[in-house]
Amino acid sequence: MPKILIVGGGYAGFYTAWKLEKWLRPGEAEVTIVDPLPYMTYQPFLPEVAAGSIEPRHSVVSQRRHLKKTSVVTAKVTRIDHAAKTATITPELGEPWEFEYDVIVVTGGAVSRTFPIPGIAENAIGLKSIEEAVAIRDRVLTNFDKASNLPPGPERERLLTFVVVGGGFAGIEVFGELRSFASALLEYYPQLTFDETHFHLIEAMGRIMPEVSLETSHWVIKHLAQRGAEIHLDTQLSSAVDGVIELSTGESFESDLIVWTAGVMANPAIVRSSDLPVEERGRLKARADLRIGDEDDFVPDAWAAGDIAAVPDLTGGGVGGYCVPNAQHAVRQGKLLAKNIVAVLRGEEPKEYFHKNLGAVAGLGIGSGVFQSGKIALTGLIAWFAHRGYHGLAMPSWERKFRVFWGWWNNFWLGRDIVSLSAVQSPRAQFEQFAARPKPPAAAAPAPTGQIASSGSKNGAAKPANEKAGSKADAKAQAEPVAAK
Repeated sequence: MPKILIVGGGYAGFYTAWKLEKWLRPGEAEVTIVDPLPYMTYQPFLPEVAAGSIEPRHSVVSQRRHLKKTSVVTAKVTRIDHAAKTATITPELGEPWEFEYDVIVVTGGAVSRTFPIPGIAENAIGLKSIEEAVAIRDRVLTNFDKASNLPPGPERERLLTFVVVGGGFAGIEVFGELRSFASALLEYYPQLTFDETHFHLIEAMGRIMPEVSLETSHWVIKHLAQRGAEIHLDTQLSSAVDGVIELSTGESFESDLIVWTAGVMANPAIVRSSDLPVEERGRLKARADLRIGDEDDFVPDAWAAGDIAAVPDLTGGGVGGYCVPNAQHAVRQGKLLAKNIVAVLRGEEPKEYFHKNLGAVAGLGIGSGVFQSGKIALTGLIAWFAHRGYHGLAMPSWERKFRVFWGWWNNFWLGRDIVSLSAVQSPRAQFEQFAARPKPPAAAAPAPTGQIASSGSKNGAAKPANEKAGSKADAKAQAEPVAAK
């Protein structure tokens, strides 16, 4: 029975395994998926998680719960030797081992792409994982708590100044959601005012959200400005050392939260540790049928999809001729990839990936959104409903869909949950602070002063009893001759 190894459990990897379970016949192939995390993250929900509109656990999908016929390995693939058809799997605990496969599917996704700007590596946070979204949410809440106890001044202003770098969909969504979140929090902090909260979005290009029309992007800028948020176009971040934001325009201010959303790159930990062909931008070379290779030739039994792969966009709408790295493509590529693998196993020809962009939809906070499909553009409340409806239904499995919609329904009546759980970053701190500890061993008590004097020892240490007796006998022997004289 052929062994299929899927490297990466994101959109493309999860959907490939999910659909293989559906389309493979019993005993036709054995599927193994390897990922450092035991869940798939639905990344379009990360901005809402950061703003407290979605429970974090509801925006992830358990691999073990939903991949019932697939062997799930929670570990990293640290080496792919396709010439020998082996992969090195390295768990967090224990020794690495070699995994032999017949077919490999590389869907390792992407990571945040940063630039060597001073202070970014030390102070910024990305928005690619559920952990980052939760940390952003907790930081906003914690900063409001701290600021409410401070008098007006520079420190209070720094805590209430929030910066997002990158004006793509992810950046605009988290920017709008955080602005909405902060405005809602002011109800619970009477010490703070709206004018004390500052939101800055920094974009190096001359426009935001290239996926929508210029007119729609202008509406977004105007709408966010009316809500007290500032967008800096044609502006680069020069430095963020110690939270001091310095812009290419000469403007400078301080911030305690910097969210980086300025692009992604193919996961280098996987791409650089394999013998599979890579294109100039660091992605795996892929054909339109999702086999690794180029138009002229392909690597047998090797497939790739999602953000890690440079898949040609046959519709002509992609950037540079390739599919853009987003969830819309990754999900559909994963589904087709499963069909193509099954087809090849059965001696059939794979199909080419062809998907025309359905449009773009984004949430900008409670009750506000933007939708673009061709020349049709919607903004405001109706676009917000379209955003939630589309992503709610796109969430894998009815179990997860129900949890997401149920959470939204509860928030409609009860409001957002504004409890900060930042203490989970150091859960043992309180226990360790008050935990009883063994007392140090008692030091030996010093000998009495008189005993030390009678010993005659230069270092003042008491001598044993037999040494004392010997000293008295010697003194008596010395005294007898003197008396005789």
